[in-house]
Amino acid sequence: MMNLASLTTETRNNKTMHLDEMSVAEFAQVMNQEDQGVPRSIAQVLPAITEAITIITANFKRGGRLFYIGAGTSGRLGVLDAAECVPTFGTAPEMVQGLIAGGMTAMTVAVEGAEDNAQLGADDLKAHQLNNNDTVVGIAASGRTPYVIGGLDYAQSVGAATISLACNANAEISKHAKTVIEVPVGPEVLTGSTRLKAGTAQKLVLNMLSTGAMVGIGKVYKNLMVDVRPTNEKLVERAKRIIQQATDCDAETAAQNFEAADQDVKLAIVMTLTDLDKTTAKQRLKAADGYVKKAID
Repeated sequence: MMNLASLTTETRNNKTMHLDEMSVAEFAQVMNQEDQGVPRSIAQVLPAITEAITIITANFKRGGRLFYIGAGTSGRLGVLDAAECVPTFGTAPEMVQGLIAGGMTAMTVAVEGAEDNAQLGADDLKAHQLNNNDTVVGIAASGRTPYVIGGLDYAQSVGAATISLACNANAEISKHAKTVIEVPVGPEVLTGSTRLKAGTAQKLVLNMLSTGAMVGIGKVYKNLMVDVRPTNEKLVERAKRIIQQATDCDAETAAQNFEAADQDVKLAIVMTLTDLDKTTAKQRLKAADGYVKKAID
């Protein structure tokens, strides 16, 4: 049994020993001050994050998938990041997936005991036919969740790339992954509530992993999300604006080429910048493996 008292995420914060006596203004100030330390902690592990992004990108190029696996807040953050990849980068839902101990029910209701079951972590990945082209990111603020450890061990057994993300130093899950990211954020404002600084750190790191890898596989042109999926009115307007920003064309041209390209933003950009017809522009984009920069050059 792990001694939770040994984990910095479980120790008491000396700055908030009288949290219940603070004014609202004092509370807001101290919480804001504590939160400011999170990005500084992440800055210390940028080499590990760089390595992780490089691995995920390489596996994507081989047709592999990215799996986040976690329990509680950690699992929910993985599910959230995975879900956002679909509209932001136009990915298939299978490409980035979030697995949470206890299944999707656990997104809103705690599933007792699920996170303590290492076999469940392995079984959840096995059900998705994990293979050696895939990447598994095990997320645990404490760094000791059995569900995550079981998943990482299974991933290693099938040759998948393994990355751990914890918010304590010398975390147990670090022993079960090839690439180790540890972001010790210190004691929480509310003792043991790792949805706070630890959760913020995890969210920031996951943002970097998914966005960095998507840039690496051509889902971005300059700093524009050119594979955005226009599934609602707001995104349709954003798509047209992206075409304008990428090509310096007027709104009418952007709208016309957006429709001419069957609402494919990338294709519309290539058509606009090269004056090619849809069929030829599509062939050029395919030959460039989806990279707009290569297609227009």
